[in-house]
Amino acid sequence: VHKTLVAAVKAAGLVDTLKSPGPFTVFAPTDTAFAKLPEGTVEKLTTEDVETLTAILQYHVVEGKVDAATLTDAIAAAGEDGYTVTTGGGGTFTAAVVDGAVVLTDAAGNAVNVTATDVDASNGVIHVVDTVLMPQ
Repeated sequence: VHKTLVAAVKAAGLVDTLKSPGPFTVFAPTDTAFAKLPEGTVEKLTTEDVETLTAILQYHVVEGKVDAATLTDAIAAAGEDGYTVTTGGGGTFTAAVVDGAVVLTDAAGNAVNVTATDVDASNGVIHVVDTVLMPQ
């Protein structure tokens, strides 16, 4: 369930953006992913630091519909350094295959596992991740 993500998107004022025609690819953190953040972080971001929250959320969105097959093909073509993904906010993270699974490395150096892929949305596709991607 992604209740925390939905609440964060609302707090950041990104609902209309994500409801637009797109297409978009969203790397969606689970509630458990948000719970990994230091205590009080989500509350602070949604009430006091909406600008940072917006940047973090935009870091999870990629323009275009990138399904799992397309992503893994891009990773394979990129070689051992991994595939650089450019986000909606202009940041980048790296995608690689580690032990048969797609792992993302964010700008802060965190390893983020993709736990589910190709969840269809009306304007793109969603991939579920187990950790919140951090732009820095």
